[in-house]
Amino acid sequence: MTETAPDFAAITAAQARIRDLVHRTPVISSGLLNEVTGADVHFKCENLQKVGAFKARGASNAVFGLTEAQAAGGVATHSSGNHGAALAQAARERGIAAHIVMPANAPAVKKAAVAAYGGLIIECEPTLAAREQTLERVVAATGAHVVHPYADPRVIAGQGTLALEVLEQVPDLDVLVVPVGGGGLLSGVALAVKHLRPDVEVVAAEPEGADDAFRSFGLGALQPSVAPRTIADGLLAGLGAINFGIIQRHVDTILTVSDAEIVQAMRLQWSRLKTVVEPSGAVSFAALLAHPERFRGRRVVAVISGGNLDLDNLPW
Repeated sequence: MTETAPDFAAITAAQARIRDLVHRTPVISSGLLNEVTGADVHFKCENLQKVGAFKARGASNAVFGLTEAQAAGGVATHSSGNHGAALAQAARERGIAAHIVMPANAPAVKKAAVAAYGGLIIECEPTLAAREQTLERVVAATGAHVVHPYADPRVIAGQGTLALEVLEQVPDLDVLVVPVGGGGLLSGVALAVKHLRPDVEVVAAEPEGADDAFRSFGLGALQPSVAPRTIADGLLAGLGAINFGIIQRHVDTILTVSDAEIVQAMRLQWSRLKTVVEPSGAVSFAALLAHPERFRGRRVVAVISGGNLDLDNLPW
């Protein structure tokens, strides 16, 4: 894996590569939610994407961009859930093995999804160091090709294809709001948006309890993620260095939201949009609820990044 950031051409190449491998997800809206926010809000529904999350885009681009020699040993990664499921699904489509290192405390529903797509799960302690050390052992034993969840140019380019769809579906867009954890989605989307529509404001939304991207952006230097705690389990990863470089150049601002605001956003989306949204996927809408003055009177797309959660353990 190269550490060189992708360019816009890599995103358009990714779109061509994965066009028949992923869904073109819909954009939906609700008059009631427009009244609540005072904005003209549209939701990009990546919860309706394959594997229930945007991660299918980056994983498919990475897996189907491998040479036969690279793919021979299969692929491997560490993941708390959605990327692991997406990589397993893409690997199954290509007919190769997928080795997924997962923290022992990952949600059972996300482990089940990885297994359902044929991923071989290797559990580890719930720390970044344990994930990386376990992944190294897996690669040494199998010869698998590593596809990082977010700090991989092929993954970033794949995630950026979401923005190409949004700009076609909502051409008169003012603001695009995107959740941020490791930064794969945000960096790919921001790169594409600012290349095509530099006038569109790109806003990131992050949980207060896992705010390393917010701190890094404000201080102008990558800050460590220390003991993050948030209901948005898909956003616990620390911001990647390659992602941060793109975010510094192409993102306008990062806003934080509380877990209570995330739950409020989830409840409104479930009840008004009639769609299943996981906490991480509700963070973008939570930013509109928490900071209404920034969005009032503007046409906004909020990305629902995923819809995978334990229905027996909802946060209300």
